[in-house]
Amino acid sequence: MDVLLAVALFALVAGAGVWIGQKIWVEPRPALDRVQAAEAVPAAPSRHPSLALRELIERMGGLIPASPADVSLMTRRLMRAGIRHPGALKVVFGAKAILGLALPLLASWLMADADMDPANTLMLILAAAAIGFFGPNEVVRILSQRRQRRIQRGLPNALDLLVISVESGLGLDQAIMQVAKELEHAYPDIAEEFLLVNLELKGGKRRQEALRNLAERSTVEDLKKLVAVLIQADRFGTGIAQSLRSHADYMRVQARQLAEEKAAKLGVKLVFPIFFCILPSLFVVTVGPIVVRIIRDLLPMMNNM
Repeated sequence: MDVLLAVALFALVAGAGVWIGQKIWVEPRPALDRVQAAEAVPAAPSRHPSLALRELIERMGGLIPASPADVSLMTRRLMRAGIRHPGALKVVFGAKAILGLALPLLASWLMADADMDPANTLMLILAAAAIGFFGPNEVVRILSQRRQRRIQRGLPNALDLLVISVESGLGLDQAIMQVAKELEHAYPDIAEEFLLVNLELKGGKRRQEALRNLAERSTVEDLKKLVAVLIQADRFGTGIAQSLRSHADYMRVQARQLAEEKAAKLGVKLVFPIFFCILPSLFVVTVGPIVVRIIRDLLPMMNNM
C-alpha cells in the first residue's frame, strides 16, 4: 500500500512538472503574447512592502512637531553616524512615534492576563513607551560611536598615505583625493570623509572651511588635531609635508603610549575573571577530592569515636 501511494505521488508530481514545462518552455507563445502585451500597455510597477513601510514611517515623522534644536541635534548625530539620506531625519522621528505607541500597546496586551500589581503594570507600560521613544536615539548614538572608532582605526594609515602623496609632489587637494581613492575599500568611512572634503573644495568652498567641516562631521579628536595642523600650515605658509610628517610621528608615539596604557590596565581587568571564573574551578579540582575523602572517611570515624 505504501509503495502504491509513493508511485502515485511520484506520478502526480512528474505529471505536474511535465505539464508546467509544456506550457512555459515547449509552447512559449502565450508567454510571448503576455510579454508583448506588457510592453504595449505598461503596467504599474509593484512596490516592495519595505518601501511602503518606510513611506509610512516618513509620513509619521513629518507629522510630529519637533523644535529646531532637536532637529539640528539629530541631524548632527545622523551625520556623525554616516547617514546622510534626505529622509533619514523623518524616518528617525517616525520610528520614535510608532515604537513609542506600539511597544506600550504590546506590553499592555502581553500583561492583560498576568496577575500583577497595577502599579507594576503601569511602570512596565511606561518603561516600554520610554524604550520605544528613546530607542532610535540610542541606535543612532551606537552607530555614530562605531563609525568614529572605524575612522580612528583608519586614520594612521590615511595620514601615512597623505604624507607620501604630499612628499611625492602632489598638492594637498590632490593628495586628499588620492588617499580617498586608495582607502575606498580598506577604510570606507574615512575615504568618504575625504571625498566630501574634495567635493566641497570643487564646489567653491575655502580649504579652511572644508577642513573645519571635516572635523565637525567626524568629531574624532585625532582627526581634529590633523585638521588643526593642516589649517595652521596653510595659514602661516609652512611646509605641509614637514607638518604632516611631524604630526604622523606624534600620532605614532601617541598610539604606542595608548597601547602601553591598555597593556598596563590588563592586569587589573583580569582580576575579576580570574577570581570568579578560574579560581572556583581550581578549588574544585584541588580541594574537591580532599573534601570528598574527609566526608567519606574522617566523619564516620569521628562519629564512631
